[in-house]
Amino acid sequence: MIKRRIKPEELYKLRKIIDYQIGLGAGEALLPSISRVEVTVSPNTMRIRNVYVDGRLAFSIRASDSKILLHIYGGKLLMESYKRPPRVVVVNEVAPYIVEGGNVFARHVLSIDEWLRAGDEVIVVDELQNLIAVGTLRLSPEEALFFTRGEAVRVRDTIKELR
Repeated sequence: MIKRRIKPEELYKLRKIIDYQIGLGAGEALLPSISRVEVTVSPNTMRIRNVYVDGRLAFSIRASDSKILLHIYGGKLLMESYKRPPRVVVVNEVAPYIVEGGNVFARHVLSIDEWLRAGDEVIVVDELQNLIAVGTLRLSPEEALFFTRGEAVRVRDTIKELR
């Protein structure tokens, strides 16, 4: 992988992809200024694979479909500066297990943004709105609240990596 500064046209394109995938304004929240953003590119295809903000991995881009895959620092940026980050609230009792790398199960979901869809990138927070993890939503919001079994969020990264 080749690490370098992001180009202005790449920044614009990434912001638009993020706005489409997460919501309007999310691109500006995840990629605040061009001077703070670096990328790694594939040496074979020269396509962006990872995006770093302030030297920390914020998100990756999946090669097959160019989908944004959040990492914990990206989740932190969204929590701090985006008006409605895609969030799943879980009970406080399971937070330590999730931090250790466990997935979120439907029985532990207290609330979830109703505009989300299965497959969306989400931020997992506890009852006090503390960031715990980021991952991919596996169930629709209705299913996550109704079911008592099954994986609601497949966790990719936790605050353990943020420290």
